[in-house]
Amino acid sequence: MNRPVTPALTADVIIELTDRKGSPFVLIERKYPPPGWAIPGGFVDIGETLEHAAVREAQEETGLDVSLKVLLGMYSDPTRDFRGHTVTAVYIATANGEPVAMDDAMHAGIFTFNDLPELAFDHASILQDYLRYTKTGEVKKL
Repeated sequence: MNRPVTPALTADVIIELTDRKGSPFVLIERKYPPPGWAIPGGFVDIGETLEHAAVREAQEETGLDVSLKVLLGMYSDPTRDFRGHTVTAVYIATANGEPVAMDDAMHAGIFTFNDLPELAFDHASILQDYLRYTKTGEVKKL
């Protein structure tokens, strides 16, 4: 039987810095197209769980060791990435320390909802779901 062609799988992590007042979150400015700031994350490797990929990608792009807290949701709009159809699992995690841009990140920054930069992909929509989560405890609505 031929293996079906499926979307690429990614994992993204909204990193809350719990050692700072208000627990701001980390975004990275992308080194490669598409330009803009993004939630840290990347592709899941063969043989890797979503959770492991999320922790690995967060560490590779920000230098932070994260603790996953909750799965915010799955995002699968075929148009979310112009490079091709990707599906991502977005986690919320906690960390302490100073993020450092590494790997695919040109810059790493600390943000709140009051100072968001131009975002890549569908990350503005994902951060709206995260904002709702911070206020209500509800994860992504179907």
